[in-house]
Amino acid sequence: MEALEQVQTSAFRNPPLSSGLQARIEREFLPRWNGTWGGKFVLHGQVPGPNAVRLDGNDYLGVTGHPAIVQAQVDAITKSSEFVVQSGVFLLHQHPSRAFEQTLADWLGKDDAFLCQSGYSANVGLLQSIADPQTPVFIDTMAHTSLWEGAHAARAPAHAFRHNDPDHLDRVMAKKGPGVVVVDSVYSTTGAVCPLLEMVEVVEKHGAMLMVDESHSLGTHGPRGAGLCAELGLTDRVHFISGSLAKAVAGRAGFFTAPASMRYYILSSSYPNIFSSCLLPSEIAGLKATVEVLQAADEARERLKSITRRVRQSLSDMGYPIHQGTEQIIALEAGTEPETMALRDALEERGVFGAIFCAPATSRNRALVRLTLNAALTDAELDHLEAVARELAPIVKPWDWIIARRARMASVVADAA
Repeated sequence: MEALEQVQTSAFRNPPLSSGLQARIEREFLPRWNGTWGGKFVLHGQVPGPNAVRLDGNDYLGVTGHPAIVQAQVDAITKSSEFVVQSGVFLLHQHPSRAFEQTLADWLGKDDAFLCQSGYSANVGLLQSIADPQTPVFIDTMAHTSLWEGAHAARAPAHAFRHNDPDHLDRVMAKKGPGVVVVDSVYSTTGAVCPLLEMVEVVEKHGAMLMVDESHSLGTHGPRGAGLCAELGLTDRVHFISGSLAKAVAGRAGFFTAPASMRYYILSSSYPNIFSSCLLPSEIAGLKATVEVLQAADEARERLKSITRRVRQSLSDMGYPIHQGTEQIIALEAGTEPETMALRDALEERGVFGAIFCAPATSRNRALVRLTLNAALTDAELDHLEAVARELAPIVKPWDWIIARRARMASVVADAA
């Protein structure tokens, strides 16, 4: 009952929780806390030391601390003399936020963009504006939770289709009619790439609209880092692009694109945009400077690709089942939460720090340690990562993980067919 007592007790006096809330905590949380997690929070492991190999962040191109970015933030803090904190919908076109929105739109090859507090609020706000109870939303089963919550905010009927399966999407849309199709360009737990061309063709066949979340490909893919849609030449066939600016852009914000003709409709209908305060001048200045750095970061993009190829090949050769993805995000899907915590602890004891993903970020019993590669990793750090993975392989036996057995079974079935 320790966790429940922590909920009920603090340094200050609080009125008692309702019996309904206490019952919910006891029913839904305490079994997981006391049983599965062993009385500690599943996501918290050791504190990384100074020599730790950090694979638990999203700064894919290693731009944090770049002098140009820091200087832009300092200048904004020290030189901005007039600023009012208010909802972004009040900002006039002369505001730096508006100029940065146009910078984002130009970068992605769209005519307008909307700056939001986070990638989560961007997805919710966009879907709330473009869907309604009469508009079905078709969502890849691996899509980010914010996209599902966006459909919920729109009160729209949400229909799942199998991960990266345009044929299944085609069949589902044939039954449910046209609406909004929602995919990630690169999926956040596995590093799988969406077959965007095939998705676009299905969407066009049914006269639907397509929304692509480019959170994990913006900055890392495409010409000047403009994303996967730009890399594949599909920008003008994708209706809406959204993304977090907390990944390669390494800030605290999100955005989505929309036709310029929709601007005032969006500002009148998107609740996250209406009811959230605007970003601070220093944040906008830092984001703008970061975009400029990323656009010129071809060498870092090539370095990231090279690192990704090396690490993925090494782990695969050691027997780690990472076949479900190809990009800089690598999923070590140990299965249950206790098994995943044990894997995380073993990695951290040897100086390698990833991040646990479990329900609700993944399906139950499909927990994983996510390793996120970045262009700033040194050869010595990569050598250490590979040495640790090699040492742990006979201990954690990745070839016996459920995902590995499932892949072998699928291979057998495919060979038989």
